[in-house]
Amino acid sequence: QVQLVESGGGLVQAGGSLRLSCAASGRTSSNYGMAWFRQAPGKEREFVSAISWSAGITSYADSVKGRFTISRDNAKNTVYLQLSSLKPEDTAVYYCAARAFSVAERRSSAYDYWGQGTQVTVSS
Repeated sequence: QVQLVESGGGLVQAGGSLRLSCAASGRTSSNYGMAWFRQAPGKEREFVSAISWSAGITSYADSVKGRFTISRDNAKNTVYLQLSSLKPEDTAVYYCAARAFSVAERRSSAYDYWGQGTQVTVSS
């Protein structure tokens, strides 16, 4: 079992930045691919970004490409999502997910473990 805990969310003005963190514990291993998804009120959960277990491959949704950056520190069992140039439409609960040996998988159904989420609110 892997436990994931997100942090770093908050309220920010449009154009601002935040850094989300996802700390993994339990049966942790650097062989887990990690991803971020988000869900806005009344909308389905959507893919944001993913990083392979080796950190050699990353993937981004078109809506965040060039503004968000995913990274990981395997020594700390933590994955990060740097959010920049935030827009009101980025407002959502952001979830971290993990899957063994995932290579930047975009499908939410592929992930085995999920965090509880952290709220990001961008004001206009």
